[in-house]
Amino acid sequence: MLDLIQAALIRRRSLLENLQAESSDCYRLFHGINEGVPGLTVDRYGPQLLIQTFHEPVSSGDCELIHAAVEAFLNCALEMLYSDRSSANSRRSDDYRVDSWEGIAHELGVSYRVKGKHKGQDPLLFLDMRAGRRWIQQNASGKSVLNLFSYTCGVGVVAAVAGATRVLNVDFSTRSLDIGRENARLNHLNDQQIDFFQSDFFTAAKQLANIPVKQRLGRGRKPKPFPHIAKEQFDLVFLDPPRWAKSAFGTVDLIRDYPSVLKLALLATKLGGQLLCANNVASVTYEEWLAIVLRCADKAGCPVKRVTRLEPESDFPSPDGQFPLKLVVLQL
Repeated sequence: MLDLIQAALIRRRSLLENLQAESSDCYRLFHGINEGVPGLTVDRYGPQLLIQTFHEPVSSGDCELIHAAVEAFLNCALEMLYSDRSSANSRRSDDYRVDSWEGIAHELGVSYRVKGKHKGQDPLLFLDMRAGRRWIQQNASGKSVLNLFSYTCGVGVVAAVAGATRVLNVDFSTRSLDIGRENARLNHLNDQQIDFFQSDFFTAAKQLANIPVKQRLGRGRKPKPFPHIAKEQFDLVFLDPPRWAKSAFGTVDLIRDYPSVLKLALLATKLGGQLLCANNVASVTYEEWLAIVLRCADKAGCPVKRVTRLEPESDFPSPDGQFPLKLVVLQL
């Protein structure tokens, strides 16, 4: 295993040099599924080294060997964190544990909060989405930006730093939005540059698109209140939904019903605007997903003039080109 990791580090030498020149210290150092150890990932988040296992746990001794090899290669000291997520539901084996360690990491010159064992399962920044954040950084200046399923608001913060005229981040999780606010402060952004809206996706997106909000009510159940927002369309919309989620207002299902989320995002995009949408389900191919996306756009009355495909960068190698994360920019 250690030989495979050391070979992966060597393959990344030129990439890491380029990322360092861009003020980036966040990247994947070992992508086990395509580099010889399925289920093992090794990531750097600034001062933190995150080792994760999804199939079989590794010993503390192996973690120390990986830690030492990475520190020697990068010539810097890193705080090591190990998360075993090999249980059936991919939750951390020690998800009861929370610690107080914090640090600051950087990507493309933008700062992000890094934490140790926190209340959530996932890292606070998804590294394979760097290609999307890079595109946003290059295209958000002077535009209004809507960030749907914003998580810790990495895309929204990048857009605001790049000079967007308005940025609205929408997510159901108060904890995630609080980290987004912290990321905004780290980058010296004020309330006029970036905004946060805690809401179910369906209630927020329908109101923005000027569509009535309906609820699924069981017998004897009263309608649930939801926060209100005025209708609005944006120059640039970012859509990165989870694989599956359900609420009283709708169901997110990226395998069976991607159009249910895509249509609302399309209707919140201005005519002539751009929608960057994502699908991270490995079993769905890029070709079949793109066909669904284009059909949905036509049915919604938002025909696509141009499609630009974005692919994860080279620290996420895929020999067959079938990346789990699929990203397209739709020019409307």
